[in-house]
Amino acid sequence: MKRYQSIMVIDDDPEMLQLLRRTFEMEGYDAILAADGTSAMMLLRDCKPDLIILDIMMPGPDGYMVLERIRQSYDIPVIMLTAKRDVTSLQKALALGADDYVKKPFRPLELMARIRTKLRRANQ
Repeated sequence: MKRYQSIMVIDDDPEMLQLLRRTFEMEGYDAILAADGTSAMMLLRDCKPDLIILDIMMPGPDGYMVLERIRQSYDIPVIMLTAKRDVTSLQKALALGADDYVKKPFRPLELMARIRTKLRRANQ
């Protein structure tokens, strides 16, 4: 049986979660949704996604803190998807181990291209 690749989305915006879920499922990926960093870390213990989409601005542990925790235990590609547009936020995310940084609003086709590239490199 073929295993579908899975993408975890960590974002506190319910509309964004549903938009990305639909987009990923239409593209043939399984979507794992987490509305905050704490639930995302619990989900990561049970399932290991092939890639993570992570927002920065969330209540509780923000995306930077979640990224640090992910990097302590996992080598999963992480794409930051955030409304933060300043260079300092981008630099911080990349320094903490993000693999890419996409600013909201975003083009779904561009995000999918970046996801495919990261997954292709991770599977080599």
